[in-house]
Amino acid sequence: MATKTSSKSLVIVESPAKAKTIKRYLGAGFSVQASIGHVKDLPKGRMGVDVKKSFEPEYEVIHGKAKVLADIKKAAKGATVYLASDPDREGEAIAWHIADELRGKAKHIYRVLFNEITKRGITEAMKSPGELDQNKFESQQARRILDRLVGYELSPLLWNRVRRGLSAGRVQSVAVRMIVEREREIMAFVPREYWSVEVGLEGKAPPPFRARVLRRGEEKLEIGDAAGAEVVRADLAGARFLVEKVEQKQRQRRPVAPFVTAKLQQEAARKLGFGAKRTMAAAQRLYEGVEVGEEGSVGLITYMRTDSTRVSEGAQEAARAYVVERWGADYVPEKPNVYKSKKSAQDAHEAIRPTSMDYPPDAVRPFLKRDEMKLYELVWKRFLASQMSPAIYDQQVAEIGAGAYRLRATGQALRFPGWLAAWGVENEVVGETDAPPADDDGYAEGTLPPLEVGEELKLLEVLPEQHFTQPPPRFTEGTLVKEMEERGIGRPSTYASILSTVQDKGYVEKLEGQKLKPTELGLLVTDLLVGSFPEIMDVTFTAGLEEELDEIEEGKVGWVKTLKRFYTPFKASLAKAVREMRDVKREEIKTEHVCEKCGSPMVLKWGRNGRFLACSAYPECKNTKDASVAADGSVAIVALPVVEADPCENCGAPMVVKRGRFGAFLACSRYPECKSTRPISLGIACPREACGGFLSEKRSKRGKLFYGCSNYQKKGCDFVLWDRPVKQACPQCGAPFVVQKGRARMLKCQAAGCGWVGEAPDPEDEGAAVAPA
Repeated sequence: MATKTSSKSLVIVESPAKAKTIKRYLGAGFSVQASIGHVKDLPKGRMGVDVKKSFEPEYEVIHGKAKVLADIKKAAKGATVYLASDPDREGEAIAWHIADELRGKAKHIYRVLFNEITKRGITEAMKSPGELDQNKFESQQARRILDRLVGYELSPLLWNRVRRGLSAGRVQSVAVRMIVEREREIMAFVPREYWSVEVGLEGKAPPPFRARVLRRGEEKLEIGDAAGAEVVRADLAGARFLVEKVEQKQRQRRPVAPFVTAKLQQEAARKLGFGAKRTMAAAQRLYEGVEVGEEGSVGLITYMRTDSTRVSEGAQEAARAYVVERWGADYVPEKPNVYKSKKSAQDAHEAIRPTSMDYPPDAVRPFLKRDEMKLYELVWKRFLASQMSPAIYDQQVAEIGAGAYRLRATGQALRFPGWLAAWGVENEVVGETDAPPADDDGYAEGTLPPLEVGEELKLLEVLPEQHFTQPPPRFTEGTLVKEMEERGIGRPSTYASILSTVQDKGYVEKLEGQKLKPTELGLLVTDLLVGSFPEIMDVTFTAGLEEELDEIEEGKVGWVKTLKRFYTPFKASLAKAVREMRDVKREEIKTEHVCEKCGSPMVLKWGRNGRFLACSAYPECKNTKDASVAADGSVAIVALPVVEADPCENCGAPMVVKRGRFGAFLACSRYPECKSTRPISLGIACPREACGGFLSEKRSKRGKLFYGCSNYQKKGCDFVLWDRPVKQACPQCGAPFVVQKGRARMLKCQAAGCGWVGEAPDPEDEGAAVAPA
């Protein structure tokens, strides 16, 4: 937007998309500019915090933001300025820094908070502008300085003791620790065998049903092996089955609260397979505004970084009216549902909800991208459901006696769907509601026949079943966010960036099924940090620090006092770590393996790609081997796979697969005598005309997987893809390959104007063979 000195009112927001939407609502009397995020921050490359002067920060204009700031200053000269950055701590810091630059230039400076980017939301906020919130700014400043102190003083220590490029963070390192500890629980887990026994029964009236054996005498039935199960089976085979008690009752399942940030990320991960970063990117676009036909840009959801379940009365009434019109008056409770927020919630914001009932999902579907549509539908359904009546189940519980054994059969039927009419029965989440629709043991087996006390039942079959206890599951992004939220680690605005950072830095990898597993590097760094900084790496300590940041925002604690209380013990731990932390980078652990080239012992070392074996006679002998270390500390040589590829073009030796910083590649098996390497071909020729290269898997400097041409370095071919190419001709246009979209089993043609979409084969059928290069 062109700027000029004007007496108009100036509104400053964070993003150009939001600026466009707001300008449409405010009209000709206002100009709107975007700061495009923060304009000032602590400097890059140095601490930027004077610890001796009460942690005085040194702010400077962010590289590339000088022109943005200059344009804002020019437009603000003599104008009334409304700082409308996001209504959270980060937004307050942006507003504070811009105000600091505009003092003496602007006529007046006000702070306005837009919880929703709609005409109503903007008009109401502009009617009652406020002042900058110093407490909120100081809370953000304290967090920023804390993170800078930890990052800038811990990271160099890791560079020195492990390798360059690593980072440590006050919250990110604790998140990695949680993943590491879960992985070690899984590794240490010893399965325990147990058996359950069910019986098939038939009463006087159909249908047949099953009952589960719960007790023998007065004791809960516990069966540890097949022999014990056989005893129970034999006892039941000769027993009479009599109905001892029949209970008919109704159970309610209350609706779930509208989304807060953490719950949105959890549900998007569970139902949509979205990572936290992907969820927040789509939510940001929905909040800032999307083009909805002739109506122009419309903000479809309220602010998406919140931990409050509060909903405005107007939104409640609109939702209730919509429900009554769609499903009837029985589907809304007598009084609107109100949900209790957790103690630390910032209740200035509402929960995440649609901004208006005038935009049901089907009405905006043509205007939204795929991710936006899926997420909007989730928010819409959740909000409607939160304002509806409970679901009601008819439940029948039968207690059955069989000699010394007591059994239970439970049946249920949905009498009234209530909120499930909007949310969907298939989306029920046990644990988020007051009463799960099952009996006290968690069993619900469909509808039972009419049963009477004293009725004798016919035994159809006895069904012993073997089970083994299962280890705790690995975290997904969704379940990790849930764990962090419950334990008070991080805040809504930080979850997505934390999860992204720990994966980008190589501490955690994402497996199939979205499971998070710590890498060897993650295990090592966590052990080093826990050993030297037990307090900082402690979950309870980190949660307590988050609470103090909340208290700074509430004006209860001074920010400098909080930093001093943290930094004094941290500095002492740092000095001790500098003296005592294990030096992995220079560590050489002698092993029983002997170098086949010179006869010297092989030693275990740590390199950029993890542990490896190296000849102790280095640099005279440069022999190395890939290695693996077992739980008991024993070291094994990992043989490199020889592939069916053309031999080394320099010496004719076979080629082997190796993994480096930027992914897998082919290397001569005679290394280090011969250092010839080349990319691994996916068997697909580069589509660029006259290139002659082939496509191969690569990794960016930040560790992100992509696919590019083998001639990138040789001939400068810049063809790249983020989606995996599949050697399959497009059935519609004949293009030589298609791509697989992310982790979904969806194939798509990349050729311009084609648009073909198909389904990928089952992963179990996919080969991983290396094509000749």
